[in-house]
Amino acid sequence: MEDTLKDFWATRPRRPRRGRKVAGVAAAIGERYRIDPVIARVGFVVAAIFGGAGVVLYLLGWLFFPEEGDETSPAESLLGKGRSSTSQHVTIGLCIALIPAFSWFIDNDATTYIGIAVVAGMLFLLHRNRSHLGAVPTARPEQTTESSESHQVFGAAPAQQTADEPVQPTGPPAWDPLGAAPFAWDLPEPSPAAPEPHAPVQRERRSKAGVITLAVVVLAAGVAAAIGPSDAGWFSPRHVVGLLLAVLGLGMVFSSFTRSGRGLIALAVPLAGIGIALTVFFPQGIRADGIGEINAKPTTLEEVQAEYRRNIGSLDIDLTALPATGSVTTEVHADVGSVVVRVPANADVAVRCSAGVGTVTCLGAAMDGTSPNVDKTDFGADGEGGLKIDLVAGVNGPGNVEVRRG
Repeated sequence: MEDTLKDFWATRPRRPRRGRKVAGVAAAIGERYRIDPVIARVGFVVAAIFGGAGVVLYLLGWLFFPEEGDETSPAESLLGKGRSSTSQHVTIGLCIALIPAFSWFIDNDATTYIGIAVVAGMLFLLHRNRSHLGAVPTARPEQTTESSESHQVFGAAPAQQTADEPVQPTGPPAWDPLGAAPFAWDLPEPSPAAPEPHAPVQRERRSKAGVITLAVVVLAAGVAAAIGPSDAGWFSPRHVVGLLLAVLGLGMVFSSFTRSGRGLIALAVPLAGIGIALTVFFPQGIRADGIGEINAKPTTLEEVQAEYRRNIGSLDIDLTALPATGSVTTEVHADVGSVVVRVPANADVAVRCSAGVGTVTCLGAAMDGTSPNVDKTDFGADGEGGLKIDLVAGVNGPGNVEVRRG
C-alpha cells in the first residue's frame, strides 16, 4: 500500500485545460487511468448527494492535482515549492472553502466518512490496476552522439590508417566531379529495400461486463416480481426501481475499468426517470385517475364523493351549498396540479393539507417549500356545532393546495 500511495503521488493526475467542466478533476482522473470522465463525474455527484463527500474530495483534487503544464499543484505552489498557473487568491479561496465543506458535511452522521472511504478505496484500486496506462513518461537520459565511424560522409577519410598502407581514394577527385576516373567506376549496386512485415490486425476483445450487468438486472427484476405480490409492505415498486438502479450503477462502475458498458446508460436514464416519478409525483403508486379538471358543487350530503382524484389537473370542490347539519368525509387529491376546496362559513372542519413541492394554505395557515403540511381543526364563526366536515386535501408532487371558507 505504501508503494502504491507513493506512486500515486508521484504520477498523480494532471488537470487538463480542455474538456473540463469545472476544474478538470474528473477529466484528469479519466485521462490518467484511461476511463470515461463521465464515470468520474457521476461518482463525484453521487458522493456529493450522499453525505457530501464528493464536494470535499473535489476541492482536495483541485488543490493537489497540478494543472497541465504546471510544475506543481496549487497547494504546493502556495508553499513556494514550484510554479502553478492557479493564482494564489484562488488557492486561498479553495482552502477557505474547505472549512465550511468539512463543517457542513462531516458531522455526527457516518455517511460522509463512508463516502470518503469508498471513493478513496476505489481510487486506490483504480491506480493499483491501471497506473501504467496514463503515466507521464519520465525524462530519458541523453543518448551519446554517434561516432563518425558508424556514419561516414561520402568522401571523408578513414579515422585511422597505418603508415605502411597506401592511401586509396574513396571518392572522385576534385578535378573529376562526375566520377569519370577509373577507380570511381566500381560502385556498389544499391540493395533493394526489404519489405516491412505487416503486423496482423488484432481486434480488441469486447468486454462482457455490460452483458453480465444486464443479465443481473433482468434476474433482479424477475426476483422482485416474484417477491412483490407476497410482500405488501416495504418492497414497493419504488424500492424495486431503486434496487435495479443500484445494480446498474455498480455494473457501470465495474464496466468503466474495461472501457465498456456505455450502453447501460440508455437503460439507466429512463429507469431513473421512473424512480423520480414514483418517489416525487406518485408516492402512493400509479393510478389511472385521468387528466383534466374537476369542478363539483354538491348540494346534499349524499352527493359528496368519498374521493376526488386526478393524475394531472386542477380540482375545485365547493361544499358551501351543503346542509347546516350532518357530517361528511371526503378526500381531494392530485398527483400534479392544484386543489381548491371551499367549506361553509360555520361548519366544523378538520382538515389535513399537504403537497410534495409548492404552497399549502388551509383555513388561514400557510406553508410553502418542500413537503409543506398543515393539520388544523376549525369550528367556524359560530363555534362548535352544526355541519362536520372531515377533509383531506393534497398534491403528491408539485402544486398548490388551498382550503378556505366560502
